[in-house]
Amino acid sequence: MKKRVGVVVCVIVGLLALTFGAAAQTNQAWIPGVASLALPGLGQVLNDQIDKALWHFGVAVALNVGAYYVSALLPFPGVYGVGLVYLAWGLYSGYDAYTVAQEQGFRIGVVENGIGFAVNF
Repeated sequence: MKKRVGVVVCVIVGLLALTFGAAAQTNQAWIPGVASLALPGLGQVLNDQIDKALWHFGVAVALNVGAYYVSALLPFPGVYGVGLVYLAWGLYSGYDAYTVAQEQGFRIGVVENGIGFAVNF
């Protein structure tokens, strides 16, 4: 479990580091989309939609808990169906975060007068 969290954090930090070099890029809506694909609700947090983020994360947790119990009842091929449902939710969450970020004009980059962090909507 610690490896999974570490990998997700490294991927998100790596994606954010890529954007520092491309601060002039106008369309950076993919950042919340990828973040929400990795962890449903994270992209909504980046879009400053805390209530929606809690719902997306809560559904993801419910799918994980439900998948544990359903996979115990289903035969082996049924386990793949549970994974596909979670993947579908992650894709929807990422798409939602991407479209909202694109509508808001999401931009992330380095502050001009020194080292810092800025998010523009």
